[in-house]
Amino acid sequence: MYIYSFEKLDVWKDAKELTKQIYSITKAFPSEEKFGLTSKLRRAFVSIASNIAKGSSRKSGKDQAHFSVIAYSSTVAVLNQLFIMS
Repeated sequence: MYIYSFEKLDVWKDAKELTKQIYSITKAFPSEEKFGLTSKLRRAFVSIASNIAKGSSRKSGKDQAHFSVIAYSSTVAVLNQLFIMS
């Protein structure tokens, strides 16, 4: 079975695990949040892992760094959303 380069990255593995956890956690959110915070949190976590994977496929360090910045921005968005909830 072929393994893509991003699958070897610990940061991608962590992001993937956190995404699974947030899906599980948000199942318990109130139904009125289904299209609010639940959706935003889920999409942001998926974005983190996706941008790490996209960046790993780029040839130049500049392109790789660009996708790392996008992943970091999604991480900050998640942090903000969690602050709003507390």
